Amino acid sequence: MSGFTDIGVEKHGHVTLIEIRRPPLNFFDLSLIRQIADALGQIDNDMDARAVVLASQGKAFCAGANFNRPVDFDGDAASGDGTTGDLYREAVRIFSNKKPIVAAVQGAAIGGGLGLAVSADFRVACPEARFAANFTKLGFHPGFGLTVTLPEVIGKNNAALMFYTSRRVTGEEAFKMGLANILVPQDQVRAEAFKLAHEIAENSPLGLMSTRATMRAGLADRVKAQTDHELAEQTWLRETEDFQEGIKATAERRAGNFKGR
Repeated sequence: MSGFTDIGVEKHGHVTLIEIRRPPLNFFDLSLIRQIADALGQIDNDMDARAVVLASQGKAFCAGANFNRPVDFDGDAASGDGTTGDLYREAVRIFSNKKPIVAAVQGAAIGGGLGLAVSADFRVACPEARFAANFTKLGFHPGFGLTVTLPEVIGKNNAALMFYTSRRVTGEEAFKMGLANILVPQDQVRAEAFKLAHEIAENSPLGLMSTRATMRAGLADRVKAQTDHELAEQTWLRETEDFQEGIKATAERRAGNFKGR
């Protein structure tokens, strides 16, 4: 596979690696999410490819959107290409893929980066990994479909706890609540993700896709409906003073001085 600028795609037997290559923090934008969706579409059309490992170069899995650059939130920060709605349409394509994905989370998965990690079927993490739905700390509303996907992984109450506090969950805490399926030392995360993907890929590809389609029935449709709602909430919150303060406070690494307006 070729034609990608921000990801690498490599076949390892029946397992295909998609590697995000924007180190060290791997901030996302419309272009990156579209490239991942395009790669998954190509993998869906390759019957020799049975499972996917989603990994990243650098110290973070994906630190979310880069709010320190001029951007129409979640659009392409460099060119202004795209809006949040465009990005969410590409995200729905990721949830529409047909083959199992194992995310190798070696570092921070923050905001939309957490959404990307949760789009995978399984997550391999390490004690150094950090998971955060930090939207309320930004004066904002969760996005990337997390309000439907995160509760399905860790339960509604645990998801609400992460949303309301914007706290960073450690790898050990993530493993205890089921957000991480496997916990290993940091230098073993990618190898363990490949081990699980190869175990999955040993099975009948048709039976595997059929079973996965049943297990994830309607997920893409639910994500589509929920991202429409999330976008509506994000749109009005983006115009508030609290959102501007949240962005500034996060950039300055301090608590926000929110006014409720």
